This record gives sequence, structure tokens and C-alpha cells, in this order.
Amino acid sequence: MNTTTRHLFFLREALKEARKGLREGGIPIGAVLVKGDRIIGRGHNRRVQRTSAILHAEMDCLENAGRLKAGEYRRCVLYSTLSPCAMCTGAILLYKIPLVVIGENRTFKGPERYARGCGVKLINLDMPECRQLMAAFIKTKPALWDEDIGEVKG
Repeated sequence: MNTTTRHLFFLREALKEARKGLREGGIPIGAVLVKGDRIIGRGHNRRVQRTSAILHAEMDCLENAGRLKAGEYRRCVLYSTLSPCAMCTGAILLYKIPLVVIGENRTFKGPERYARGCGVKLINLDMPECRQLMAAFIKTKPALWDEDIGEVKG
């Protein structure tokens, strides 16, 4: 399969994770970690489900991939339905994951410029499905969204 088809395939797998999180009552953001042609980790935002301060989709995905040797991360691609936040970008930089494919960054844009400056290649597919999922969620649960991204109102 060509590169675009490959990226769409794996991002749709991340979308499955996002929808799973929404069904569980959480925030609909999903991620998959791919090495070669195989998904080695899946995750979705579980802050609500686990009453966690840090279980964003990317963090959950990395946790579910298990312990990997440093060199293995360097041969991986992380797919996320939303632009990674500063915390998740830090994990990407720590493990030197060279490529992150993003579903969209209109809803939220993490420190993409910083990640690029540190050598991470970012590809934003700007998928309508990702934008629509987040827009519907934010409309119905704005306070939960603000809590997740650290917004302070008033």
C-alpha cells in the first residue's frame, strides 16, 4: 500500500480507539503505535475512566505497547487523532519516535513547532471524521474538555 493509504489505515485504527473511549464515557482521542506494518500499542484517553491525571491517548498507547528497547521506538510511527499536547510530545521526544501522524489540529494544537525543531516529523491529515468527533464532544461536554486540556475559566 502507498504511504497515504497506510497513514489513513492506521489513523482509522486510532479513530476506533477514540470512539471506544467515547463509549466508555471518556474523551474521544485515540492513538496507535506502529512498528513496521504492525500495531504494537493501542490506547485512548482514559483520564475519566481511570480518574487519571496523565492517561491521554498517546500515553495509554505507549503504556499498552509495553517496555521496548530504545532503538525500537526509533522505528515506530505514532498515530493520534488529535495533535499531541506538551506532555505527550515530551514522551514522543523522550523515546525519539521519529514520525507522528495527526488526525487533526484545528480543535487543539500542541507544541508542533517545538517537536519539529527537535527532529520529529509531523503529518497532519486533517481528517473530517476526527474534527467532527471532537466538535460534537466539545459541544456536549465543554467542561470536561476544558479540564482535559487545562483550560481555566474565570
